[in-house]
Amino acid sequence: METRKVQRLGPSTLAMTLPAEWASAHDVEKGDEVSLRMSGKGTLTVLSESANTDDSEAIIRADDLDADAVERAIVAQYVLGRRVIRIDQTEGALSSDHINAVYRAETQLMGLGVIEETPESIAIRCSVDPEDFTLDNLLERLESTGSTMRGEAVKALAHGNPDLAQRALNRERQANKIFVLLLRLIFTSYQNPNLARAVGLSDGFPLIGYRSIAKNLELTADNAEDIAEIVMETDDHSLHVDSDTVRRIREFTDDVDELTKLAVESAVERDYDKTIEARKRFHEIGDREQEILSDLPEMDNEDLLQVREVLVSLKQTAEHAMRNAEIAANLALNEESEHTTIK
Repeated sequence: METRKVQRLGPSTLAMTLPAEWASAHDVEKGDEVSLRMSGKGTLTVLSESANTDDSEAIIRADDLDADAVERAIVAQYVLGRRVIRIDQTEGALSSDHINAVYRAETQLMGLGVIEETPESIAIRCSVDPEDFTLDNLLERLESTGSTMRGEAVKALAHGNPDLAQRALNRERQANKIFVLLLRLIFTSYQNPNLARAVGLSDGFPLIGYRSIAKNLELTADNAEDIAEIVMETDDHSLHVDSDTVRRIREFTDDVDELTKLAVESAVERDYDKTIEARKRFHEIGDREQEILSDLPEMDNEDLLQVREVLVSLKQTAEHAMRNAEIAANLALNEESEHTTIK
């Protein structure tokens, strides 16, 4: 670690010099502006003007990549905050597989569109304006989407309705779009303190927690997708259980919905009391899966496995929500409140 001596320039101004190598590498000269990110633990980060630009471009050379690798590379560059992503073929024209991969990626990612296409190259541009979103709002939208998917899937099981299950499956693409957009804003906010403020944060401290919360919410959408797929796979699109068991599963679902919503609220509101309430609710439903399973009559193994898979998906969703509540507790306790004084 390099050290620098702080100099006094006036009665209330302290200054230090920037390392020449760093200034040269980032094209910082006399008169240029730099940005400062201040956070806890006595940390001050200096960012050059180039770190604040959102007009970066990435070029993906497709010559030695198959279609799946090209698609994954596009998603990665989107997450990393690139404004323009260009896919080039050095020798000859892009293959039809590569072209299809580009258009598949375009449909997966919010605000992405092709702006230029030749036989050897395709350029796509992200038109998302970060100021149109806040991270808190996107977390709430992702939680709501997963909750809607879960409700539709369980209702489809109760009524043997494959159309409703398919509706839940169709929502998975929207959930994934919100998740990947969250990742993009989290990565770019870490690099750019001005963008962090634009998406609703006063500093970058919560970003690592938000990354984990977003992943947990994406996993709960996957859990809902699993239940919807069970509906589609069964012969009559329902569980072979009595009406009382169906009622208990739906009540379990309602309790899980309340828990997932409460956990996200506690994070975006920095409310420690809500994290305590979330923990209480989690313990109340902790044994629900085994209670329902133990009360089932003798049944075919395949039918029993389907019931168990539904209950496991609900239990896993509750566990993801509890992890979000734990992250929310850390965020809440990093701020002054009736429970905490920070010195």
